[in-house]
Amino acid sequence: MRHRRAGKKLGRDSAHRKALYSNLAGALIEHGRIKTTEAKAKAVKPFAEQMITLGKRGDLHSRRLALAELRSQFVVHQLFADVAPRFADRPGGYTRIVKAILLAIFVLPSPWGIVAVVAGGLIDVAESLALLRWSRRRRAATGVETLVGRTAVVSSPTQVRVGGELWEAISDVPLVPGENVQVTGVDGLTLRVSPRSRAPR
Repeated sequence: MRHRRAGKKLGRDSAHRKALYSNLAGALIEHGRIKTTEAKAKAVKPFAEQMITLGKRGDLHSRRLALAELRSQFVVHQLFADVAPRFADRPGGYTRIVKAILLAIFVLPSPWGIVAVVAGGLIDVAESLALLRWSRRRRAATGVETLVGRTAVVSSPTQVRVGGELWEAISDVPLVPGENVQVTGVDGLTLRVSPRSRAPR
């Protein structure tokens, strides 16, 4: 039974877990957003909000408590001088977790999320929407190699269509829309193509 065993272990002992929270919260305060796994994001969210609450108090005792947890004079100064004043009129809910759907489903093996500090209740979701639009046009990198050797149809000077799917493409020669080309290699999620040799008349 897990009675009185609240909290996530994250596969770490207490000292390692405390250092992880400190590093993630410090990076969040310093950069405004971090990219990490969903489990870590959910675990560090209340810790980071506690640090912002200490910053809102603004007294010497709160500064020492924050320094004991974050372990960085620079991060603590940024917390009290820049971050906390933005939430003077906000009673909690300083962070949001935005799931990066593209990263979770199409590329990375585990769920990932972006924790972002919000100001005035406004959430910057432009990056999340851009990732979603991008994901609808791309497939996983693990299956791209199976396209080598297949025939593609040029849709534009930088894109080809293979089996109904649109892919970015590069070639040593200019690509002509409507022309049939052959996939010769893969560079990340970009296909390397070359014109098919025409049979002599």
